[in-house]
Amino acid sequence: MNVLGVDPGIANTGFGVIELQGGKLRSLRWGVIVTAKEQPLERRLVEIHHDIGELLAAYEIAGVSVEELYFGANVRTAFAVGQARGAVLLAAGEGGVPVHSYTPQQVKAAVCGSGRADKDQVGRMVGRLLGIDPMPSPDHAADALAVAICDCNQAPLAAALARQAS
Repeated sequence: MNVLGVDPGIANTGFGVIELQGGKLRSLRWGVIVTAKEQPLERRLVEIHHDIGELLAAYEIAGVSVEELYFGANVRTAFAVGQARGAVLLAAGEGGVPVHSYTPQQVKAAVCGSGRADKDQVGRMVGRLLGIDPMPSPDHAADALAVAICDCNQAPLAAALARQAS
């Protein structure tokens, strides 16, 4: 099963593709979709949507995991991130791929054991868990891989709960 993790943003959308097979995680690809500041917002969203769609098709993605919106001090940034997140959700919806959302605290806890871990600690743990040395960079890519790891950690529990419910 392949999972696409996404750390959405207008300027930089991190992505990471992870394979979960037999309880083992393996990274297949990671990187950042960078959009030009000079482009109008609608063109930047098209680019994010298009690139996510290509990843979904190229890696036969079974699920997309996306970091939930965090409303920090800058509301304008939060709106822009929300729009990028919408482009990702649209690509997944068009591809018929289910989406799971996780808070930053859930992702950090799944990867580091603490919801208060800093970015560097998350990056180092992602590298260890996936056997990537040096740790993946830039931060947006490492964060996207972390979101995918979080989703993969949830998959066995979700499957067990589904079996129990039926």
